[in-house]
Amino acid sequence: MATSGSKRPVVCVFCGSVEGTNSAHMETARRLAQIFHENNIQLVYGGGTKGLMGEIARTLVSLSGPDSVHGVIPRALVRVEPGYNNNNKTEQQETAAVGAGGEGKEAERVIDSSSQSSSEYGITTIVADMHTRKRMMAEKVREGGPGSGFVALAGGFGTIEEVMEMTTWNQLGIHHLGVVLLNVAGYWDGLLAWVKNAVGEGYVSRENGRILVEAKTVDEVWPKLVAYQVSEGRMKLEWEDE
Repeated sequence: MATSGSKRPVVCVFCGSVEGTNSAHMETARRLAQIFHENNIQLVYGGGTKGLMGEIARTLVSLSGPDSVHGVIPRALVRVEPGYNNNNKTEQQETAAVGAGGEGKEAERVIDSSSQSSSEYGITTIVADMHTRKRMMAEKVREGGPGSGFVALAGGFGTIEEVMEMTTWNQLGIHHLGVVLLNVAGYWDGLLAWVKNAVGEGYVSRENGRILVEAKTVDEVWPKLVAYQVSEGRMKLEWEDE
């Protein structure tokens, strides 16, 4: 468990915005929230209120309080996501409220944990688009303490795209953090088989084939993040100079 004097770990969880047909995945989300609570981990996630997204956020807030969860969601999704309907601010008001915050930040605003529409799911930041969302989530994780990283639960196209981009960013040297597939009920067997095949065909190096780490049970996730070892095959690029 992280001690009170150490920097709090931040873990970004990618997962589905629906429950799916296998109840094991909802139970997985609840159990992972419990583990985050026990280890003083802050959750960063996509800001959804339904499915696995809503379950892990809601459960962790109930255990650790609103500051334990930070959702990041594009404005377009806010308009269709349950739980954000009680906010009556217009888009112009949102922009005006934060426009003085700095160049490039006009499209962002924070609903604090006291807001009726967001307290059940922690703190939510609304951003302009999907790209800004991913970048902000990754930045929050990079600011976290030891053990910070990324975890994928079951999900659809968006989930697999997000986890593979974080894997690619690791390979390119943009970050050095663990990326864990929580492979409950064999959900990610196909992706893991593809990685193995890509290594065999020479499109991914054997070292980088280990960037993406499998956890077969929820209890393996945190130990694997803490013990994560950076691949020797990563590119060592200086992205901050761009």
